[in-house]
Amino acid sequence: MKLIANTEFGGERPLFASHDLHLDNVTIREGESAIKECSNIVATNCRFEGNYPFWHVHGFTIKDCYFDVGGRSALWYSDHLKMSNTVIDAPKMFREMNDIDIENVEMNDADEVFWRCNRINIKNLKLHGGTYPFMFSNDIRVDGLESDSKYVFQYVKNVEIRNAKITTKDAFWEVENVTIYDSELNGEYLGWHSKNLRLVNCHISGEQPLCYAHDLILENCTFDADCDRAFEYSTLNADIRGAITNIKNPTSGRIVADSIGSITIDENIKAPANCEIKTRN
Repeated sequence: MKLIANTEFGGERPLFASHDLHLDNVTIREGESAIKECSNIVATNCRFEGNYPFWHVHGFTIKDCYFDVGGRSALWYSDHLKMSNTVIDAPKMFREMNDIDIENVEMNDADEVFWRCNRINIKNLKLHGGTYPFMFSNDIRVDGLESDSKYVFQYVKNVEIRNAKITTKDAFWEVENVTIYDSELNGEYLGWHSKNLRLVNCHISGEQPLCYAHDLILENCTFDADCDRAFEYSTLNADIRGAITNIKNPTSGRIVADSIGSITIDENIKAPANCEIKTRN
């Protein structure tokens, strides 16, 4: 592997079609597509300021690096990436990619990141700002996530999340086969129109959570007092610890809680309208 160290590149495509290359302490200045159509690339202690540096790259490692705001849309149409100990201030990262491993990464403008990606493994990720992270992505494993980005994990499939703190409305809309363990989920309208969403040991806050959900499962979960009109038109099996403020028109299934503030069943409930709702003795 050829080593290039302690230098900088700018302009358009300075390292186009490079292979078996290690960049150490290299700065990519203003320009476009610095490392395009490359393979077997290692970048350590590098700084990326130009647009679109890693497009159509196959097999690469990014460690201890920084992506400036100018390094937007940096990683598209690529595969087999390992990224660690990296800070990203640029938006629209990770698009149409496969086989991504992320560890100890902070993204400070998480706008439209991880779109249409497959097979993502994440450990300790921080997402700040931006909208719609992870949209349309599949086969995601997360252990350690802190996010205040808006509308996270919409239209995703086959996801497992552990030890997350997520603060946004409209999270997990239209998802399928998603399990979340030991996490804090804050924000209105959580999990609407989901299929096979399972929450285990989670704390939920925000109004109108988990409506229009199909085959929803809650195990040992707790709810904030602001969680009113929960489960409207959902089919579910819910084990709730502590109190829940209000349950409205669940379609079918079973709900058990230590206490229930109120239950709303009105003329708008949908068939089969046979959900069992009870307090724990």
